[in-house]
Amino acid sequence: MEGWVDALGEALIPRAGKRAEVVRILHCECDDRALILDRRRTLVPNTFVIELPPESHLRLAPGSAEVVGHLAAQVRRHAAEQGYTFAGPVAVHLARTDDADVGRFRVRSRIVPSEVSRGVNTL
Repeated sequence: MEGWVDALGEALIPRAGKRAEVVRILHCECDDRALILDRRRTLVPNTFVIELPPESHLRLAPGSAEVVGHLAAQVRRHAAEQGYTFAGPVAVHLARTDDADVGRFRVRSRIVPSEVSRGVNTL
């Protein structure tokens, strides 16, 4: 079990010189779910939920503020590089799931306008 949780931690927080798997997936969520509004504006998701099995969530929860802050910064950087626009602030959340179909983690994303996202808490 400990090795499995360590592998999840490596997927979320990369070693030096290596991009975390979850960062790659967050970038893909932006790229794959982009909405072209006009020639100069492409809207992408700004709210991301990383669903974790209970054991992983329990282990990562104490350091979640650092993890979600790092991941949100990676999303903002990717968006800036690609010229993407957000409907509101970027928020990344770690959520516990009891869904047996979730292996190490699952990422869900959506576009949340800034008026709605003000009431959302980040970890």
